[in-house]
This record gives sequence, structure tokens and C-alpha cells, in this order.
Amino acid sequence: MKLDADLQSIQEVRDLLQEAKTAQKQLERMTQSQIDDIVAAMARAAEAESERLGALAVEETGYGRTADKKIKNLFVAKDVYGAIKDMQTVGIIRKDDTRKVWEIAQPFGIVAAIIPSTNPTSTVIFKCLISIKARNAIVISPHPSALRCCQETTKVMRQAAEKAGAPAGLIQCISRPSIEASNELMKHKLTDVILATGGTAMVKAAYSSGKPAYGVGPGNVPVYIHKSANIDNAVRHILQSKTFDYGTICASEQAIVVDKAVKSQLVDELKRHGAHFLNDQEKQKVGSIVMIGKGLNPKVVGKSPQVIAGMAGISVPADALVLIAEETAVGLDHPFSVEKLSPLLALYTVSDWQEGCNRCIELLELGGLGHTLGIHCEDMAIIEAFGLEKPASRIVVNSGTTFGGIGATTGIQPSMTLGCGSFGNNITSDNIGPQHLFTIKRVAFGIREMETQPDSATRVVNQAVQTLESQGKLGISRDEVMQIVKTVLSEMQSK
Repeated sequence: MKLDADLQSIQEVRDLLQEAKTAQKQLERMTQSQIDDIVAAMARAAEAESERLGALAVEETGYGRTADKKIKNLFVAKDVYGAIKDMQTVGIIRKDDTRKVWEIAQPFGIVAAIIPSTNPTSTVIFKCLISIKARNAIVISPHPSALRCCQETTKVMRQAAEKAGAPAGLIQCISRPSIEASNELMKHKLTDVILATGGTAMVKAAYSSGKPAYGVGPGNVPVYIHKSANIDNAVRHILQSKTFDYGTICASEQAIVVDKAVKSQLVDELKRHGAHFLNDQEKQKVGSIVMIGKGLNPKVVGKSPQVIAGMAGISVPADALVLIAEETAVGLDHPFSVEKLSPLLALYTVSDWQEGCNRCIELLELGGLGHTLGIHCEDMAIIEAFGLEKPASRIVVNSGTTFGGIGATTGIQPSMTLGCGSFGNNITSDNIGPQHLFTIKRVAFGIREMETQPDSATRVVNQAVQTLESQGKLGISRDEVMQIVKTVLSEMQSK
């Protein structure tokens, strides 16, 4: 008898969750040292397999470049691991001796991890590391177009963890990905928290599941070039950031907003470093393939400038690193103003920083609220104004937004999941880490007595004393009166 594929995928999710639950209960009883040994082994395995897994991702999805996928895998295996390896996640993690409060880490239980096709292997490695560090089990739901590379990455993580002492069944991956399977995973009673990275619909589904969820929104990232900027450095950082893995990281720049005073210098520098500026006809042809309806055309995602140009029926230089189109408006009718996840950039010209501020907000409101903003500037007052006014959770200054947003070139916590806060309808604006995957319980000792209202007898005496004082008839002090009253009350109670 042929079984329904959707029902099979749902049953698989239920089976995986049950195995994960059993394993997580064993993991929860392990010591900090045991947990740290397991996570260290997983990071070493990810580092050793970074190139192979990156190649698998490109081969299967067609997105990005193997060399850059390897770098992303290494970023997680080294930078993310380095940031979390000494984090306390077991037992009493903090003691405040002054306030006499202890904080105790309690794992959520099972993490449902939704994985995108743009960054599949690095995201699997990342979510496995932070989940196990926080003593959770994890069940991975891969994008169907990235199934094989996600399964292989899961296998690498699972084998390394189990070899280091983790219980079997702790790290799982769905083998029959479907919308039904993802929904079952997110809503099942055994799932405790959701880490959702993917399209807007998937993130909304995570937040609608009834479970605690960390979902991340799109990142239509503008970068503002102030007239005080070091143009050479700005161009170098932007091109390095935008061309990395052909723009598949959601924190990559999508539009340049430049002060008119330095526009010509910026354009010259961009051309000198390999940017190709589209003429009106080329812009129209490329723009016609960027979107399908109101959404991004997946065929342009993570492709080289030459491939995108070929799809549009135009020719660009073989050494072109990025395609740039000048724009004057923002909206779905202007395809270069949306998030493109490819080496395509819009260029806007503004008269001053106030106009630049407004333009950046427009771009964020179109599809990147709460995510990331870049600014290249040497004027601290302008930098502060941008930081205070922009609806973005990460303001990256004088660095590429791809690397600055994920914490590779800034002091932000290294992460592959970037919260967008209330601006983007997310629960947090943080770069996600293990600290987001456990509950903190507090043991609080009494440190003071609670002051209560005086009893009725004391209130009557107080009123009488106040009356006598106002009439000048009180021959002794208030304290002496109160002491007499207390003595009398005490004698009455003893009888």
C-alpha cells in the first residue's frame, strides 16, 4: 500500500521529537564540563568539514560560492564557538552576593530549527552548537532544495557529539521536508522553542505556532555614505561585503545612499574596484527579472553578475563584481530598491544627511525594518543621529554590513541568526546565542523586613498626638508619648 507522503513526513517528525525528548533528558543531567567537551568536538568537526559541506551547499542549491560557504562554516566553527565556549549554561550561572540572588539555567528542551536554502550548512552548524551548549535537543527542518547538504551537516554534528559523549538522538534532521512537516514540528507538544530562519511566511508561521519563537525578518539593508567618509575604505568594505557568497547573507548591503558632495568620487572608486554601472536600457532589463510578482525571483539569488546579466539578455565585463543601478524612488515598482540577495545594488543621491536619513528609513520600511543599517562617516554627531533615529537593530559603522552584522568585524555577538526586535515583529533585537535558549530561574533570599501599615490603636494615638500638638497642650515629646503607648500596649497583650 502506498502511504501518503504528507502523512509520512508528519509521522517522521513525531518520531524524531520523541527520540529527541529522551536524549535531551539525559543531556540535561550532564555537567558543564561534559557539555563543553561535546560542543568543542562539534566545532572541531565543523571546522574540519567546512570546505566539503560548503561545496555540497553550492552543488545542491546553486547559491553562492564554495570558497565563501567554507568561510561561513569556519566563522561558526571558530568565531561563534569562541564567543560561547566559556559561557555558563549549567546549574547556578550567576550569584549576586549583594542582592543575594542566584540565577539558575534551565534548558527549554527541544529546539525546532528551520533552515534556509541560502545559508544551509552554516546555519545548521550554528543552531546545533548553540542548542547543545544550552542543553537542548534539536530537530532540523531543512528547506527542500537544501535537504542533502543539511542532512550531511547534521550527520557531522551528530557523530561528533555522540563520540564526545552526547546521548544518541539528540540531533535530528527531517528527511521528508514539507510545509506539513514544518508545521507539525513547530506546533507539536514536544517542541519547546523555535529558531526560524527563512522567508517571511515561514517566520510568521513560527510566531503563529503558539510556541516561544525566534524568527528573523528580511534585511533590505541601506548603507549611507556621508561627505566626511573615507571613500576608499567605504568602497573596499562595501564591495567585499556585498560580493561575499554573491550576497546571500541577509545583512548584506542592498542600496547605497550617498551625499551629492562625494558622489562622483564614490562612483569613480566603485568603477575602479570592479563595479559595473547599468545604463537605462540595462537597468530596465535586469530590473525585469529581479522580482516575480511582489516577491524576489529565486533564480537571481546567489548568482554571479555575469549569470544575472545573461538571464537579462545583456553583457557585462567578465571581471564585474557587482551591478549598480541609479535609483530615485523606493517601492515595489522599483526592483532595485528591494532586498535582492545577489550582487545587485541601488544607488541613491541625497543632498545632506537629513535627506539620507529619510531615504534609509524608506528602504528599511520597504522590507528591512529592524534588521541592519550601514554608515560610513567620520563625524560622530552624524553617527549618533543615525544610531538614535533609525529603525534598525544593528548600526554598522565604517565596516561592511555583512560581516559587521553577524559580528565578524564588530563587537556584536557572533551569530547567524539576527533578531529584528519590535521593528520587525521579532521578540528580540539581539544576535541569537545559547543565552536565548534557556530559562533563568532565580533563587532569592530575604534581605529586609516588609514595612506594614500601623495597627488601628497606633493610628488613634497618632491622631490624638497630632491634635494635642496643634493645640499646644502636649507637654512632652512625640517620641516619649509613643514609648508610653508601646509600653501600655505591650502590658495589655501580656495579660
